[in-house]
Amino acid sequence: MRIMGLDYGSKTVGVAVSDPLGITAQGVETIWRKSENKLRQTLARIEELIREYQVEKIVLGFPKNMNNTIGDRAAMSLEFQQTLKRRTGLDVVMWDERLTTVAAERVLMEGGVRREHRKERVDELAAVLILQNYLDSL
Repeated sequence: MRIMGLDYGSKTVGVAVSDPLGITAQGVETIWRKSENKLRQTLARIEELIREYQVEKIVLGFPKNMNNTIGDRAAMSLEFQQTLKRRTGLDVVMWDERLTTVAAERVLMEGGVRREHRKERVDELAAVLILQNYLDSL
């Protein structure tokens, strides 16, 4: 069973998928959109990737505040979870993603990726970290 990991941001969604055995996460792409509320094309692309990779479950990053409260971004992620469930019919698991973007930035810096190219990859790598943490927990 393949699982999709998503890092939902205000203008991007990082996408990762597991291998068929559910052991490792690989980055797929970053989906960009012009504004936060324009989700139609983003959702259509996610649905295409679900079909292409035969995904059976989605893990969505849940950006709680450091004190474990739910802020604006986390509330938007919960809304996105409900939209994904309605559109795809799949189980959408919320996964604590605190500091994954920071970790992704660090990995890219240590890998020698130039600052101007990091922005293109950070959300995809954050999705990989979210999904890999989830897979490791299983």
